[in-house]
Amino acid sequence: MMILVTGGAGFIGANFVLDWLAKSDEPLVNLDVLTYAGNLDTLRTLDGDQRHVFVRGSIGDSELVTQLLTQYKPRAVINFAAESHVDRSIHGPEDFIQTNIVGTFHLLEAVRAYWGELEEDSRQNFRMLHVSTDEVYGSLTKDEPAFTETHRYEPNSPYSASKAASDHLVRAYHHTYGLPVLTTNCSNNYGPYHFPEKLIPLMIVNALAGKTLPVYGDGQQIRDWLYVKDHCSAIRRVLESGKLGEVYNVGGWNEKPNIEIVHTICALLDELRPRPDGASYRSQITYVTDRPGHDRRYAIDASKLQRELNWKPAETFETGIRKTVQWYLDNQDWVVNVQSGNYRDWVEKNYNERHA
Repeated sequence: MMILVTGGAGFIGANFVLDWLAKSDEPLVNLDVLTYAGNLDTLRTLDGDQRHVFVRGSIGDSELVTQLLTQYKPRAVINFAAESHVDRSIHGPEDFIQTNIVGTFHLLEAVRAYWGELEEDSRQNFRMLHVSTDEVYGSLTKDEPAFTETHRYEPNSPYSASKAASDHLVRAYHHTYGLPVLTTNCSNNYGPYHFPEKLIPLMIVNALAGKTLPVYGDGQQIRDWLYVKDHCSAIRRVLESGKLGEVYNVGGWNEKPNIEIVHTICALLDELRPRPDGASYRSQITYVTDRPGHDRRYAIDASKLQRELNWKPAETFETGIRKTVQWYLDNQDWVVNVQSGNYRDWVEKNYNERHA
């Protein structure tokens, strides 16, 4: 028995792969196209591990996906593969349409054909789990209740619109063809191996490099923060016992404004790696022009997952963010290796060209 993981060299996917093999001897095939955010350094500890089969390729490559399904006969497919940064989708939406919508379609078609040829017992036990985001639900005001699984989809960026479309395709393949699917919609993840374009790793990396800490607008955008290893445990639980065709929201019960996140990171760095001049890292904070269509608040109600599958996060934000900052302090080689020329060009385009 084995599983097929797509996008398993990205931030969440790689953490899932590492956790899966740490907790199980069941092997997996890891399919990843290795864009700028796909990083095999994250999986270096698995070099030589026969349980991990890495294949470079895209979910949009129907022939390759079909070949892998036929050769390895996985009992489940877990789809992490996606273009995933809102800012990048604003600058270049086409990649998001191709990967998140067209790619998901090709993956679904290949999986449907494979599933249709399985023997009855294997057909009954097979699962496809699609990993999505809370951003498909749009934005909340300060006092609105958190997103539930029945909240109307109101995506506000090319990224979230493309993910919403992929969610709808997955749902349609269940209701039209009977494909045994599960969908999870998660809140903002953070933790080890996070590519330093997202808020938390960017603040840590810039602070240590003596650079400015760019905060969009007034910094009062609110997000629910989920430690990535908690997300991995939720996915395993949904895969194990989730009801077919259902959606499960995964959140950390940690709503915080962005500026509070930045202040927390600065305080931890002041404690763990003080600046040579004795000043606080908070002196590096700079407010920059907000991005277009920036959603004001996301909040996940994960009570369905807790009620039906007995899952809840193990980490508080306080314990998770301390582990995260310490990990970046202890793994500077990894940070240096992922900061390619493409990444530096992106940071300059997205932040340095904004007016402070």
